[in-house]
Amino acid sequence: MKNIQRLLCMGALVAASFGAAAQSYGPRDEGRRFNDGSKVVCKNVEVQRNSRDPNRIAGTATGAVVGGLLGNQVGGGNGKKLATVAGAVAGGAAGRNIQGRSQQKNGDRVVERHCERQYR
Repeated sequence: MKNIQRLLCMGALVAASFGAAAQSYGPRDEGRRFNDGSKVVCKNVEVQRNSRDPNRIAGTATGAVVGGLLGNQVGGGNGKKLATVAGAVAGGAAGRNIQGRSQQKNGDRVVERHCERQYR
């Protein structure tokens, strides 16, 4: 019983130490100084926002369907099945790539303020 309590206490301490390490700073903290000589510095950063379909699901699915249909037109028997699967995989990869390039070109660019702690 004592070993379980010790293990639980150690786990709680480890979890608390990870929570304390994940510190984030915002514009309200800009210029804040710490005892170790570090301070919070903020910069304007241009970020691209792709509001629609960030995981590129539509492009992947469309490419997989088209690739599978094209692959199904090739070969016969087990070769036809293999060509269908290969076409679906290749089409999915191509569709994802095409949608990603389109989103990158047409995405919205937004300026955000990012703050971080700088050490000397």
